[in-house]
Amino acid sequence: MFDACHVGVILRAVLFVVAVVAVGAMFGTASLLDWLARTSIVTGGALPATLAWLIAGCSLKKPLARQRLGVQVAAGVGLGALAGLYGCGLLALAGFADPAPWLASASAGALLAGMLVAALVWRVKGRTPAATMARLTELQSRIRPHFLFNTLNTAIALVREEPERAESILEDLAELFRHALAEQGASATLTQEIALARHYLQIEQARFGERLRVQWQLDDAAGSATLPPLLLQPLVENAVKHGVEPSDTGAEIRISTERRGTMAVIKVTNTVPAGQGPRGHGLALANVRERLGLLHDLQGTFRTALVDGLYQVRIEVPLPHEGGAP
Repeated sequence: MFDACHVGVILRAVLFVVAVVAVGAMFGTASLLDWLARTSIVTGGALPATLAWLIAGCSLKKPLARQRLGVQVAAGVGLGALAGLYGCGLLALAGFADPAPWLASASAGALLAGMLVAALVWRVKGRTPAATMARLTELQSRIRPHFLFNTLNTAIALVREEPERAESILEDLAELFRHALAEQGASATLTQEIALARHYLQIEQARFGERLRVQWQLDDAAGSATLPPLLLQPLVENAVKHGVEPSDTGAEIRISTERRGTMAVIKVTNTVPAGQGPRGHGLALANVRERLGLLHDLQGTFRTALVDGLYQVRIEVPLPHEGGAP
């Protein structure tokens, strides 16, 4: 729970504390200049104290993760009180707090830290069973009944003439449903998601034949990146649905992965020879974007674009640190 290492958490914590300081400085100020001056002075102590709390929380992430929730909360609040004393000490040394309000500063630090810890708890709860499983169930339901019927009909048609190919299709279908219906963890590797997308596309290849043209451009160095489970398959399914199905000539789908520094870049691109067509509800893409945000917060990005007859989904996620998870 106590994970203050995310960039998004750091930015929100700093902005929250600065906002509280700015609002608090409004009390007892007679003019705008007086308010700005007081806000600047208090921020000079509050901002270093907040950063010290974040650094301490990030450094203690692993030891605290082994403790009960109550211990983690108590540690966060205690560190907040110490951070408040640190900020008060800075102001006192600079001559802006005489006499120094030690008790008030420690209490304010503990209160703000408690609110930040509560926000971290809510963030974690958003990733655990009730919310996440509801979203996962929606994604699993996107392996639609008519896809199952089409796959089985394709396999039946091939049983006599190409029994080995029919068997291969059924094996791909079984593997796809094994992943979709299994109990999922919090994340899957990009390598696992690519394997699942391959099973799906091999099934659709038997159905569409030459109308479905797939290109893979994979970077093994990006394979360790983590994604929410069953994230890539719905994107590939969308590419088939909106690119291949509406066109008599079919479409091209390109899946590429690449490592760029500490980030993994994933692209799913498809041509739209039949045009963009009617806009859907966008539930699948919204679901993917939300689940990606729950796992990686601001460190994960999700973008879509339609340019010159090419529709592309682009995802960027951080790679795990060497020797451990991000």
